Amino acid sequence: MISVGITGGIGSGKSVVSELFRLQGIPVFDADSEAKQLNDTSPVIRKELTALFGKDLYAGGSLNRKLLATLMFGDRQKVEAVNAIVHPVLAQHFMDWCLRHQNHPVVMIEAALLFEAGFMRYLDKVITVLAPETIRLARVAQRDHTTREAVKERMKHQMPEEEKLERSDYVIRNDGSQSLILQSATILEDLLRLKKQ
Repeated sequence: MISVGITGGIGSGKSVVSELFRLQGIPVFDADSEAKQLNDTSPVIRKELTALFGKDLYAGGSLNRKLLATLMFGDRQKVEAVNAIVHPVLAQHFMDWCLRHQNHPVVMIEAALLFEAGFMRYLDKVITVLAPETIRLARVAQRDHTTREAVKERMKHQMPEEEKLERSDYVIRNDGSQSLILQSATILEDLLRLKKQ
């Protein structure tokens, strides 16, 4: 089984690309939605976040995401502390998921913070979805009903695109110049060929 990461900057189109691979029969682990679920259900995460921020964080029975965001806002150390709690649990969850899908020749994980979270150590290959900043700004501002300035602020906390490209095995360009379907199909062909070697 070949395990592949899908990453890219905010608004690059990772979810669209992931869906294209799903349509080609590839199981794709959605790190963001799985992390949200684990934040609510994992006793390890609950215990450690409560120790860090207090019981109010889970007052309603599940994680109060707005409160957590407020408590972490602008504090890089707190963000890193939360990531150090969540990422290992998420990584183990992904490894368990891979075992359940080991009959597939290729499995994928979609993760915005793939490199930042150190998930490359669990992967054979990485795909970066690339789109120009102007397109990404417009997409996210419209999708999240926010300002371009707020989106730019979020972009600052992500790894620069150039660095992602250097660390990737494949690039999918989502700027309208090439077919996403064709690009994803070509990469999948290459992955399946590698699997047979």
